[in-house]
Amino acid sequence: MELRLVVAIIRTHALESVEKRLQEMGVHGLTVIRARGFGASPNLFSRDWLVDQVKIEIYLEQDRVDAVVAAILDAAHSESPGNGIVAVLPVEKVYSVSSRGEEAPNRLRS
Repeated sequence: MELRLVVAIIRTHALESVEKRLQEMGVHGLTVIRARGFGASPNLFSRDWLVDQVKIEIYLEQDRVDAVVAAILDAAHSESPGNGIVAVLPVEKVYSVSSRGEEAPNRLRS
């Protein structure tokens, strides 16, 4: 089974809604990283163009990607611009730090 990495960069206020939706779908493994940045539309009127954001990373099987991406987009969406992005990347290999060995895709079930 092929693995994918779903990476979402969203506004911090949307995190709780996204987490809840993913938990309801049975996604059990994700990483949340606090970040600052700006996209295509920085606030040029502010001294600091950077805004608080979060980056979410989820490893999962290819057949679950579309549903997870749709859930993130629905939960994080608002009418204001600059809500974030979602990207899907191929995963070539995953290794376990504890065993130092390559991890089988079924051991990373989300």
